[in-house]
Amino acid sequence: MLNRAFDNDTICAISTPHGMGAIAVIRVSGSHAFAAVTSVFQRNGKTMPIEDIISHKAFYGHIIYKGEMLDEVLVTFFKSPHSFTGEDSAEISVHGSVYVQQRLLQVLIAQGCRMAEAGEFTRRAFVNRKFDLAQAEAIADLIESESEATHRVAVNQLKGGFSKELQMMRSKLLEMTSLIELELDFSEEDVEFADRSQLKALLHETLAHVDKLKDSFRLGNAIKNGIPVAIVGQTNTGKSTLLNALLGEDRAIVSDIAGTTRDTIEETLNINGILYRFIDTAGLRNTDETIEKIGIERSYRKIQEATIVIGMLDATKDYESTLSAAKEILSKVDLEHQQLILCINKVDTLDDQGEALLGLLRQDLDDDDILVICLSAKSRFGLSDLYNTLKHYQPLSYPDATLVTNVRHYEALLHASESLKQVQQGLEMNIPTDLISQDLRQALHYLGSITGEITTDEVLGSIFSRFCIGK
Repeated sequence: MLNRAFDNDTICAISTPHGMGAIAVIRVSGSHAFAAVTSVFQRNGKTMPIEDIISHKAFYGHIIYKGEMLDEVLVTFFKSPHSFTGEDSAEISVHGSVYVQQRLLQVLIAQGCRMAEAGEFTRRAFVNRKFDLAQAEAIADLIESESEATHRVAVNQLKGGFSKELQMMRSKLLEMTSLIELELDFSEEDVEFADRSQLKALLHETLAHVDKLKDSFRLGNAIKNGIPVAIVGQTNTGKSTLLNALLGEDRAIVSDIAGTTRDTIEETLNINGILYRFIDTAGLRNTDETIEKIGIERSYRKIQEATIVIGMLDATKDYESTLSAAKEILSKVDLEHQQLILCINKVDTLDDQGEALLGLLRQDLDDDDILVICLSAKSRFGLSDLYNTLKHYQPLSYPDATLVTNVRHYEALLHASESLKQVQQGLEMNIPTDLISQDLRQALHYLGSITGEITTDEVLGSIFSRFCIGK
């Protein structure tokens, strides 16, 4: 697709999911789109003239090829530049027969079209400046969204809020960079066009903004892929039973034998419009068994990676053991960046002592950031309390806030932040103007690479190759 980025080919593809359904949509785009479609499209038994086309209007008729009717269809035409791609385009709605879909593609190819490559429609829209690169990637995220939260984040980015923030920062930095580079032309006269105090203030403001966007990636990535929830604790505390209870199915093996879970098990669940990724981990204990030790090491890693940690405690153990286990879990959690929920499991085995144990544990841990609840994963008692606790963890408290969900964007912001810090250090150390200008240009480059103002065919090819055919 790299060599075809700016060609005049007319492309076609199925834009609906592959397989049989009620209807399917074949999309056509390019300078020859109208001629290719109207050559095989008839209304009232007559070929439709191109001059009769009205943009954004659907026409009923039949696809006729070599005297045979393929299907009755609806064709919607979109005249350039008022189309998704910015080119003349048409969308043909046919019955969902796999044969009809494939046959129509063959007919269109016979009329001079070629099959579109992955993401080529969206790439043409980007090339024709219908939107920038960040917005193009938001389209892919929107298609793949599996929850209300991921949908909301993708829509916010598609509307261009993120792009506007980047453009505003680049505009201010570019103006300052131009003034600094102007000084280089008058270096012998020792003049300053760029006010250093204003530059320092702008750097401070921009760096804070870049770092805020960069730091939002932890949450944004969690929302996109499912907020990671690690279920941890000692062996036989009911971790796998809890995972099965949450999912409503027997996903993990449950056994009284200690160390049954040797590896992590991950499953996603949509709760209140937010996707959570639950991770059942190996029980924490001292062991000489090689495979189990590897599983326990992975458990510790999953604790570090999790946004929420559910610590399972066994109510049948003596209180000192329960408190020790709680403190062990607490020592592995960063409460500044992670939410810890301690679950006292198997309370159905106690005689009305659950609440007393709950109060005692809260008192001894003495940390308001730790949530403690009682439950029985086996009987599902208290499971609603856990659901409600998770529901109240709303990572999108500010739904209009910009969240970075894309690894490419995160890396670009990280490099931009490093370059801006170099500029700050350079100003403090009074280094030569040309070196300051170079670091500013680097920051501008990285910010521009996010929206596609500065990019390469290799990067574009990598991005759009991840799109589906027909998009």
